[in-house]
Amino acid sequence: MTRRYFGTDGIRGRANKFPMTAEVAMKVGMAAGLSFQRGNHRHRVVLGKDTRLSGYMIENALVAGFCAAGMDVFLLGPIPTPAVAMLSRSLRADIGVMISASHNPYYDNGIKLFGPDGYKLSDEIEMRIEALLDQDVDISLADADGLGRAKRVDGVHDRYIEFAKRTLPRSMSLAGLRIVVDCANGAAYKVAPAALWELGAEVITINNEPNGFNINEECGSTHPVGLSKKVHEVRADIGIALDGDADRMVIVDENGAVVDGDQIMALIAESWHQSGRLAGGGVVATVMSNLGLERFLGDAGLQLHRTQVGDRYVVEHMRAHGLNVGGEQSGHIVLSDFSTTGDGLVSALQVLACIKRQNKPVSEICKKFEPVPQLLKNVRFAGGKPLETAPVKAAIEDARNRLGKSGRLVIRPSGTEPLIRVMAEGDDQKLVETVVNDIVDVIADIKTAA
Repeated sequence: MTRRYFGTDGIRGRANKFPMTAEVAMKVGMAAGLSFQRGNHRHRVVLGKDTRLSGYMIENALVAGFCAAGMDVFLLGPIPTPAVAMLSRSLRADIGVMISASHNPYYDNGIKLFGPDGYKLSDEIEMRIEALLDQDVDISLADADGLGRAKRVDGVHDRYIEFAKRTLPRSMSLAGLRIVVDCANGAAYKVAPAALWELGAEVITINNEPNGFNINEECGSTHPVGLSKKVHEVRADIGIALDGDADRMVIVDENGAVVDGDQIMALIAESWHQSGRLAGGGVVATVMSNLGLERFLGDAGLQLHRTQVGDRYVVEHMRAHGLNVGGEQSGHIVLSDFSTTGDGLVSALQVLACIKRQNKPVSEICKKFEPVPQLLKNVRFAGGKPLETAPVKAAIEDARNRLGKSGRLVIRPSGTEPLIRVMAEGDDQKLVETVVNDIVDVIADIKTAA
């Protein structure tokens, strides 16, 4: 069955345009509500969102759909995605929903679904829900006396803050650390600064005044330049940049240099391996992670498992093979001892724990390996399937031959935007740049011709 609604991370698109319309959102509520009914108890769904203007529209449409399916809705308001996953389990919900387009601009939005166990849905379950979206489900909806209720839930921020704090040893304090946290004008604008301050840190917060339009706007984990400047300006020990729904983060060291997800995974894996906590003898990452990470882990006697892009595929592999550290170069870090999905705040706390234990500068602690030269470029396209054309196939084959065994080539369509992502890496930087630019040019020519 061809996917019409779901992509690599739930349903995502431009707000008020298919598939991110109120009508589709209401149908998602109905279909997901019907799919997750089990037993005779009052069924419940927890529903969170980030700070986008369109969140109001999508939220109310989802509430209508879930209530029509006979589910009670617990409205969490703006809160990080990992908090929704955690509260799905904590509140014994039948399903959890996060309204967010993650790191995308404000004009996009999305719907992420979690099962009662707090994990993102499998492809199989998503396809089952998708099959219901274009069907007439009226006959299966609740009777008039079985409709669901909706209510706002108080104290959810405090629950998540306490959960995050408990991932550190009880005796650990962040006193003495000056931390700049960039909240991306997103879902963590209240909880992240509060958690860090309660743990004893001196906290300087930036981009924590969301207005519905400024989420991820030149800020957060995808735009850490402002954070780097602020760290330098206030002479902070470290900067933490979250994205719009706070399921990913990157670090900035005391010199303003950005530390990506690969280095963070290397740091945590090494620390946990030394303490005997690392499970499964390795780390799970995607095909986009740097070859330098793989070599670093190999030197430590650990294995790097690679999956397709998408943090839920990382999680699925972790669960299937018994590993407890995984993530993506972009900053999704999954620590399954604590969370069922990427959690920017919890990951940052693990980095801060390493800093406190070693009492060394962040630049020294977080630079675990020298990255292999890597280049990623995106090519936007208006339609069609550029990767299936003969010229593009030939360019890709030529690039693989030129890189040989000394490099890697990864080319894939984005699951959330109309982009082709072209990535190459290898020990020869000039060759890497050449093969990426050659492929990008051929794809651009195909796009222009179309």
